[in-house]
Amino acid sequence: MNSHAQISATNRSLIVVIAGLCILFGSSCGGSKKAQAVSIPPAPVNVAQAQVQSVPVTVTAVGNITPYSTVQVKSMVTAPLVAVNFKPGDFVKKGQLLFTLDDSSFRADLAKAQGQQTRDQAAAANARQQAKRYAALFQQGVIAREQSETMQSAADQAEAAVAADQAAVDTAKINLQYCRIYSPIDGRAGDVLIYPGNLIKANDANMVVLNQLMPIYVDFSVPEQYLTEIKKFMSNGTLKVQAVFPDPAQKPANGKLTFVDNTVDPKTGTIGLKATFDNKDHALWPGQYVNTVVTLSTLPNAVTIPLSAIQNGQKGTFVYVVTPDKRAQFRQVALGPQVLNAQVIESGINPGETVVTDGQLRVVPDGPVDIKADNPQKSAQQGQQQNSQPAGSSNSAAGNQGR
Repeated sequence: MNSHAQISATNRSLIVVIAGLCILFGSSCGGSKKAQAVSIPPAPVNVAQAQVQSVPVTVTAVGNITPYSTVQVKSMVTAPLVAVNFKPGDFVKKGQLLFTLDDSSFRADLAKAQGQQTRDQAAAANARQQAKRYAALFQQGVIAREQSETMQSAADQAEAAVAADQAAVDTAKINLQYCRIYSPIDGRAGDVLIYPGNLIKANDANMVVLNQLMPIYVDFSVPEQYLTEIKKFMSNGTLKVQAVFPDPAQKPANGKLTFVDNTVDPKTGTIGLKATFDNKDHALWPGQYVNTVVTLSTLPNAVTIPLSAIQNGQKGTFVYVVTPDKRAQFRQVALGPQVLNAQVIESGINPGETVVTDGQLRVVPDGPVDIKADNPQKSAQQGQQQNSQPAGSSNSAAGNQGR
């Protein structure tokens, strides 16, 4: 009996505690539970509209600028250097005098060769006359054939000596010309490596290095998977190439693809390419690195949104689309190529739809959004203006497009 009374007292105590909890939390324990609605504040966001425009399909790579031609200027003769007729770093023209060597010894060699030639010419003239006289005497039967042939041979030897003298004179003249060293190309001179007073040896040290900058090359490599596309589009016409500088304020340079290597590098799996640029403004400089953008083709009527609208999730890429009642709708998308700071959307977004470009961290799917007052929806307009420019500042590749 006492045990039963103690259990009843314990049950009554539990009922009192549960009732107190129900009163404390304002809920009814004995009746049906009523769910309370949770109020979610609107997420402040920036937005932009999806645009329709023509988008270039590009392949990008890091390129190295190389001179169109490089000349290492050396002396062809051994002589003291008298004068340097340009300053280091000057732009020189083809045929411009660069170096002057002491030519006194070569003038003496020329005079000696000419004197020898004059003497041998006189001897040859006399030998010819003797040969004619002996030939006439042989015809008259006065002398033997052997004597006539001996004189004719002497005349031939004298003629050969005159020819050798002419070669010596020509050589002396050439060596004399080598004392004046002219620029073989239009280009920019490097540092002067040998100064006046030094004895210059024939074909020894470089005197200066000249680089031709107009036109100029940009060498770069792309993965071999793009080789088929590059050959296909190159057969249809010239492929445009842009060189994009690290400084975004610097205008990209425009050129064309002029060389495709005949072998894929088995070590890197890449194919070497070369683009030619006019470089009239000397914006491209040998040794400099730039981003090269090869335009393969153009996608007409492509749907684009700002790159900042793209988000990555467990199921792939997605964006938040703002509905007319200002709610964020989760939308998975298929991506095409990236051009500048705009992204081509192959599926998932319709032209004119509004997407969230900033503030996605606070957005809840199907939750309310609040478009910031300072957001004039310039993102899409800026993207359209930039996409109307050349595609040189793109950092995307053709591999980004859905194929």
